[in-house]
Amino acid sequence: MTESSEKRIQQAIDNFKEGYGCCQSVVAAFCDLYGLDRTMALRISAGFGGGVGRMRLICGAASALVILAGLHQGQTKGDDPAGKAECYKLVQQLLATFKERNASIICSELLGIAAQKKAAGDTTPEPDERNAEYYKVRPCARMVASSARIFAEFLESQTTK
Repeated sequence: MTESSEKRIQQAIDNFKEGYGCCQSVVAAFCDLYGLDRTMALRISAGFGGGVGRMRLICGAASALVILAGLHQGQTKGDDPAGKAECYKLVQQLLATFKERNASIICSELLGIAAQKKAAGDTTPEPDERNAEYYKVRPCARMVASSARIFAEFLESQTTK
């Protein structure tokens, strides 16, 4: 892992510790590579926190990989099925790696939230307070680091081809 990649991974973790959502933290750490300013990156990725709008669906850190894959090689023409397939292939590869390393891409599963609690409607839009206990029990910072590492590894693999 290059020093530059390690800095991006640390930036993603620092972003999360500053209060940004999982998706925001990772996307903002790589946005400059795609000509996207930090503010726009934060806005684009804001709704993916808490497993998409705090509904505990796909993990925000995993969602960041989807956004970054699109920025890296998303097709820009509607009639480009080959380009769309290449983007989908990259998304599937990145998410498969995330799942392999973290056992799931689903927020509620990563958090260990029981299905019945989720079904009972624990989808308030209010974020949990970020305090010492939050950081102690939540795997989110690890998921952010994992996602950033996966994308950094992907980028490094592209430069060695």
